[in-house]
Amino acid sequence: MKIKVLLTALLVFCISWAFSQQPVHEDVPFIQDYSVKYYFGDDSKPSKAFSDRNGNIRVLTSKGIVIPNNGHFLYPGNFVNDGLYRTSAKKNFKGLSTIDNQFVLADESHVLSHAWAGSVFVKTPFSATLVAGDPSFNFLISDGKKLALVNKDKVLYSEASTNQTVLDIKHHAVSGAFWILKQDGIYKLEANKAVLKLKGNDFTSFDLSKDGETLYIGTSNGYIVYNLMDAQPKRVTKVPVLTITTVKTIDDKVWFGTTNGAFSTNSNHTINYYQSERWLPSNQVVHIEQGPKGSVLVLTDKGLGQIHFKKMTLAEKASFFEKQVRSRHIRNGFNATLSGLKNGNISEGYLSDSDNDGLWTTMYLGAEAFKYAVTKDPEALQNTRESLDAIDRLFTINPVPGFPARSFERSGYISSLSDPERWQHSPDKEWDWKSTTSSDEAIGHMFVFGVIAELVDVPEIKNQAIKLMDTLMSHILRNNMYLVDFDGKPTLWGKWNPEYVNSFPTNVGDRKLNSSNITSMLQTAYYFTKKEKYKTKALELLNKHGYFENLMRPMKEIGATPDGGDAYAQMLSESWNHSDDEMYFLGYWGLYRYALNDNLKKAYKKTILDHFEAERPEKDGLWNLFTAITGTTDYALDDAIWYLQEHPLDLIQWNITNSHRNDIDKLPLNFRRQTTQQTLPPDERPAQRHNANMFNLDRATNNGTSELSAGDIWLLPYWLGRYLGAIK
Repeated sequence: MKIKVLLTALLVFCISWAFSQQPVHEDVPFIQDYSVKYYFGDDSKPSKAFSDRNGNIRVLTSKGIVIPNNGHFLYPGNFVNDGLYRTSAKKNFKGLSTIDNQFVLADESHVLSHAWAGSVFVKTPFSATLVAGDPSFNFLISDGKKLALVNKDKVLYSEASTNQTVLDIKHHAVSGAFWILKQDGIYKLEANKAVLKLKGNDFTSFDLSKDGETLYIGTSNGYIVYNLMDAQPKRVTKVPVLTITTVKTIDDKVWFGTTNGAFSTNSNHTINYYQSERWLPSNQVVHIEQGPKGSVLVLTDKGLGQIHFKKMTLAEKASFFEKQVRSRHIRNGFNATLSGLKNGNISEGYLSDSDNDGLWTTMYLGAEAFKYAVTKDPEALQNTRESLDAIDRLFTINPVPGFPARSFERSGYISSLSDPERWQHSPDKEWDWKSTTSSDEAIGHMFVFGVIAELVDVPEIKNQAIKLMDTLMSHILRNNMYLVDFDGKPTLWGKWNPEYVNSFPTNVGDRKLNSSNITSMLQTAYYFTKKEKYKTKALELLNKHGYFENLMRPMKEIGATPDGGDAYAQMLSESWNHSDDEMYFLGYWGLYRYALNDNLKKAYKKTILDHFEAERPEKDGLWNLFTAITGTTDYALDDAIWYLQEHPLDLIQWNITNSHRNDIDKLPLNFRRQTTQQTLPPDERPAQRHNANMFNLDRATNNGTSELSAGDIWLLPYWLGRYLGAIK
C-alpha cells in the first residue's frame, strides 16, 4: 500500500514537473494598432493631410481645407469645412504644409500661417499648390510647372517654367535643405540652384531619412533606397504593391502609400500591410503623414484613415473583447454574429442565427469557464450560467429525447432564418428549433461539459453540465452510435457507428476524426458519470472496431481518395478540412485529459503532437495551446502569442485581398490549401473563425455586412492559455 502511495505521489510530481518546464509568456505591453476612419461625403479630391503640435488635423481638398469630425474606432467620422479662423475661412487655399508642427497654407497670392501670432504672410509670384518651408520662413513653392524660393522680402530663386512637371517638394529639418521631385529625377536646391541628384523617369514620390543621408523614392515598380554617401541606389520590389504613390519616414519606419493600400517597413525589413476598410476608407492612397500622439495619417481618395498605436497587454485586449461580446454578440444566450451591417455600421445590425450556434457558444462557454477557474470573477460565472442555459435548452426545445437542436428562435420567422428548410416547430408554439445537428456541435458540447464539470466549483452548474453530457451520450448509445433527428433518421454528420466510420478508406480524414471524437466523448462521459456503459463502449470501439488504430493514424497518411474510390469519400477528401481541425482539437481535451488509462494517455499524446506538427505552419493560437495540455515543452508558444497580439480589434468581415502581393512566396495548389510559405498576420487577412484556413488570402463578398464575435475566435485561446499557465 505504501509503495502504491509513493508511486502515485511520484507520478503527480513528474506530471507537475513536466508542466513546470513548459515555456510561459509574461504578459507585458505590446503595440496594438487600430484605425479610426473618416469618409468624404462628396466628390472632393484630397491631396494632403497634416497635423500640428496641438493635435489638430487638416486635410487639403479640391474644395478647400476640411477637418475630420466625430470619428471613433468602429464608428467612422466625416469632414466639416475649416471655419475656425473666420477671417481666412473664405480664402481659396491651394497648398498645405507644416513648419515646426505648425500649419502653413498657400492661396493664390500668399503663403501664410495662423501660428507665430499670424506674422507669416509671404507674397508669392504665382498660385502655389506645393509648399515647403524652413524655420526662417523661406518657402519653396510650385504650381506643378513653375518653381520659386521666396521669403518675406524677395524671390531668392525661380524657374519660370520647367520642361518636367514638379511632383513634390520637401524641406529636410536636420540638413536644412530643400528637395524637389520632377518627372526626370530628384533635385536638391544648392546655392539657389536645383542640382540633379538622381535621374529617373518612373519616380512618383520621395522622402529622406531623419539624418538626411538616405532617400526613399517611390516608383511605379517598387521603391529605391539611395544612400547619398555611397551613391548606390537599390531598387526594392519585394513589396505588397509595386505602384507607390507616396512616401513618408516616421520614426524608425518608412511608410509607402500605393494604388492598393499602404505598408510600412523597418530596418529588419518587416512589412506591415494596411489594406481594406479595416484600415482605410479606400485603397487608393494619396498622402501619408505623421499624426497626433504617434498615429499615422493615411489619406485616400475616399477619406482619411488614422492608424493608432496603443500599448496594450493581452489582459487589456481580453477586456476589450469581453465588452465586444457582451454588448452585441449574445442572442438568447448564444454566441452570435452581428449581421445586416451597412458598410460596417455596428449600430444597425441584428443578431443572426447559425448552423453552429451550439458550437460557437460552447467555445465561448469554454473561454468563460476557464476565466472563472483562473479569476473566480462573478461576471464570468454569470456568463457561463447564461450560455449553459442556452445549450441546455437546445435539448428541451425539441421533442426528441437527448437530441440537441442546432439553434432555436421565436416562432413566425422561419422564412427569414438561415436554411429555413431545416427549421421545425417546437411543442412550445412560441418557439421553433433547427434540426440536422452535426458532429461538430456534439464534440463542442462534450468539450465544454467536461471543462465546466471539472473546473467550475459551483455544484448546480457542475451538475447541470454532467447531466447534459449524460443526456447526449445516452441518446447516441441508445441509437446505435448515431444522432437521430425528429424524422427517426440519423443526421448527415452525426454518425459514429463502425459500419459508417470504417466504410471510408484509411486515408479519408473522417475515419480518423470520428474515431478520435467519439472516444473523447465516451471517455468524458465515463469520467464524470462513472457509468460503465460509456467505458465499455469506448473500449469496444477502440479494440474491436479499430478505432484506436484509426485515431492513431499519422496525419501524413490523410489525403485524397485514390481514383475509383467511393464518390462520397472523394467529396470528403477533396482537400484538407479545417473544420475537422477544430473538431479534433476540441476533442483532444477529453481524449487526453480523461483517458481511460495511462497507456492510452501516452498514445494520445503521440497522436496530438503528430497533428500539431501538421498544423504548426498555420500559427493558430488555439491549436498551439490545446497541444500544451499534453505537457510538451514544444507547442510553439511564441506563435500562439503572435496570434493573440496580431489579431485585429476590428472583427468586421471586410473584403480583403492579398493574392496580388509581390512580397509573399506563393505555393502551387496543394491538398492542404496552403497558399504561401508563411501565414500572414491575422490583421492582414480576412476575419475568420478557427474552422477556416489560416492561409486564406482573400475575401471578396458582402463587404462590411457582419461582425464576428471574439468569444470563440480570441477569448477561448487566451483564457485557455491563462488556465494552463502558458500566459502569466
